[in-house]
This record gives sequence, structure tokens and C-alpha cells, in this order.
Amino acid sequence: MEILQCLKKYGQRLDLEIAKEMNMPLATVRQGLAGLAATGAIITCSLTRFEKGKRIDAWQCRVSGYVPPLAPGRKAKPTT
Repeated sequence: MEILQCLKKYGQRLDLEIAKEMNMPLATVRQGLAGLAATGAIITCSLTRFEKGKRIDAWQCRVSGYVPPLAPGRKAKPTT
């Protein structure tokens, strides 16, 4: 459940970021994410990024059905 709490706290995150935040191996985090996705608690999708010419394959995860609160501050006026 620690992974689920991390996602609720920070919102949408990559599996790499979750592993770094929790000081856990990436394989352990991915096993936990796969279990949570199987129960429907989270939604995952595969993501490929290129940073400085290096390919990075990751899973992007978010809590299923969770909508984070609106950011404080002024909102833009609707255009007519």
C-alpha cells in the first residue's frame, strides 16, 4: 500500500520516480504496480522517452478515479 499512498500524495508519476522516492528496486516497484493494476486501484501505461539520446522505457501510473484538487490562485477567464 505504500506505492498507492505515494501516488495519492504526488499524483501521476513514473515507476522510476516512485522507486527513487521509496528507495526500492525498480523490479519490486513494478511488481507492486502490476498487482495494483490487476485489482483496478491504479491505471498504468507504457511510456518511452529519449533523454540526451538515451532511450528510457517506463510505466506512467496514476490512481484510478482520483482527481487531484484544483491549484490555488487566479483562474483564467473563459473566452467568448
